[in-house]
Amino acid sequence: MSERSCLAVILAAGEGTRMKSSLPKVLHEVGRLPMIGHVLAAARQAGANGEAVVIGHGAEEVRAAVELQAGASGRSPEVFVQRERLGTAHAVLAARQAIARGYDDVLVVFGDHPLLQPEVLMDARARLAAGAAVAVLGFRPPVPTGYGRLVENDGRLIAIREEKDCTEAERKIGFCNSGIMAIAGEHALPLLDAVGNDNAKGEFYLTDIVEIAHGLGLSVKAVEASFENALGVNNRAELAEAEAIWQRRKRLQSMLSGVTLVAPETVFFSHDTEIGADTLVEPNVVFGPGVKVAGGATIHGFCHIEDSQIAAGAKIGPFARLRGGSMVLEKAKVGTFCEIKKARIEPGAKVPHLSYIGDAVIGCGSNIGAGTITCNYDGVNKHLTEIGADVFIGTNSSLVAPLKVGAGAYVAAGSVVTDDVPDDALAFGRARQVTREGRGKQLRERMARAKKKG
Repeated sequence: MSERSCLAVILAAGEGTRMKSSLPKVLHEVGRLPMIGHVLAAARQAGANGEAVVIGHGAEEVRAAVELQAGASGRSPEVFVQRERLGTAHAVLAARQAIARGYDDVLVVFGDHPLLQPEVLMDARARLAAGAAVAVLGFRPPVPTGYGRLVENDGRLIAIREEKDCTEAERKIGFCNSGIMAIAGEHALPLLDAVGNDNAKGEFYLTDIVEIAHGLGLSVKAVEASFENALGVNNRAELAEAEAIWQRRKRLQSMLSGVTLVAPETVFFSHDTEIGADTLVEPNVVFGPGVKVAGGATIHGFCHIEDSQIAAGAKIGPFARLRGGSMVLEKAKVGTFCEIKKARIEPGAKVPHLSYIGDAVIGCGSNIGAGTITCNYDGVNKHLTEIGADVFIGTNSSLVAPLKVGAGAYVAAGSVVTDDVPDDALAFGRARQVTREGRGKQLRERMARAKKKG
């Protein structure tokens, strides 16, 4: 399809009242990406070299969101506003300026179809390349009640009939309309302009172009896709259903790419999660946006990871949290009940348990004792802690940034370190211990008396 130009018209003007939300419907997320982002990605992967997004409700929020979707192409979609809601054909014509540029193919898709796959759109485009004027995406739901039916004759699509207008024979048709279409560019505007509004609602329906094209002797084809591709999201229950389907797809893709998921149904991905082959992911792991895991890493159970990079052979968790800007390099370890934020854990370094490491560099081969905290925030600014190679930080230490601990240094357990530590030095940051014989018993008895009086 590379020799054919293609415009994707994405309809995103609906109010989405059934979502019961102040957020425009198409901005609700699946796989931590707004639904319209999934649709834009599918269109681009299907070869669209132009996108026109038609917005209405929450126009400025939607406009801002789609402008962030430039992606690798470096281009942002054009945005058109549908001032009045007069039907789907009227919505498509809001993008008249883009359609008039003369693309070979025009795809009409909806911003609330996050499970739409590019292969389906490419199939529809292939029908146009073979001579069809219109190709309509159809599907076969378990129960067709409520859907418009695709009426075919000798392999040609001759009409889309809404259920209320169906004959008894047409109601028995299980092949239903998704609303998604591909239209040959040379016919797009003439067909859309021919749509009338002589119906009960006085609206201009995109589905009418099928009968108009058929009446003109043009070829109209139906393209069958799975129910998932046609699933539009109208409420929170359908949003959850779409999320579940999307996660199943992502898990399967990961496992077929060589990733071991011990309990796949308990692992949750984001749209941009990248995991290399031979990585082991144990149960109950959540990957937020911006995560890249190299092959051969181990992610133990109950971890939450976002905006982080994990190198080959690294081990994370269980019960670890990696936050924005973290890097765990080759064969490094972040263990149980640790939180890492904007920190670089260099090769072979270990943060085994019960630590917070924020705004820090932990040098190669260093070991961070349990309960260690980098005190990175002074109430206004964040400060850096730099720990050199082969450093030993004793249990329950507080490292007050800005701070440098030199290579090969030792920090004694229980220390509060406020000054830089030179290479190979031993640092103590403790108050001197004082022991008073018998005073523990006296204190306990005094507190008991006070409690009895109170």
